[in-house]
Amino acid sequence: MNLVVVKDYNEMSNVSANIFKNTINQKSNSVLGLATGSTPIGLYKRLIEMNNNKEIDFKNVTTINLDEYIGLDEKNPQSYRYFMDNNLFNYINIKKENTFVPNGRAKNFDLECKNYDKRIQELGGIDLQVLGIGANGHIAFNEPSEYLISQTHITNLTKSTIEANSRFFNSINDVPKQAITMGIGQIMNTKKIILMATGKDKVKAIRELLEGNITTKNPATILNLHKNVTVIIDELIAREINR
Repeated sequence: MNLVVVKDYNEMSNVSANIFKNTINQKSNSVLGLATGSTPIGLYKRLIEMNNNKEIDFKNVTTINLDEYIGLDEKNPQSYRYFMDNNLFNYINIKKENTFVPNGRAKNFDLECKNYDKRIQELGGIDLQVLGIGANGHIAFNEPSEYLISQTHITNLTKSTIEANSRFFNSINDVPKQAITMGIGQIMNTKKIILMATGKDKVKAIRELLEGNITTKNPATILNLHKNVTVIIDELIAREINR
């Protein structure tokens, strides 16, 4: 596991964007695993700039998103498809048909999950996956539990995750209680992973991750078994975990 400590969020976004840039320039038809939430927004802004400056080309790139809320369609401003369109896809030269987000309004969720895993396999796997991390250690929507699920599945969101995500909604009552999420096994099959973390609320989860012990109570700790993970944290977290 490679640990990178950066000064602030802006530097974190730049460092992450450069890793994406190198991946795309080395393999023009890269399969990129993307995340939502506040953490990767700076990364996406930087990728848009790089695309506009002709530093990277997305025309042959395919993207796979980690998750989507159950019950929200692509026109809902709180859906992750809407988020990706308005924070990245609409501003780069990627083919929309090559951007995949789970369908939160699928008629058959078991089939949607199976087809999502099948799509990843048919694409040859994910070359580079970006992850955020929840305060409770969740990655994607793989929440702390007695066991972790390998494949794409439907999950119940924990109270802490619902509370954390309520800042994006008018009311906590509007936050969906379930999501469709890529499983731990699919994430671990990714060839390279970047995990970005900023802010004091992530200190405990990052400390446990870096201690190297693996527990389902902090799903991110499973990343210690992956052969190519870069963890990027800000100086605030670095100071706290070293106390």
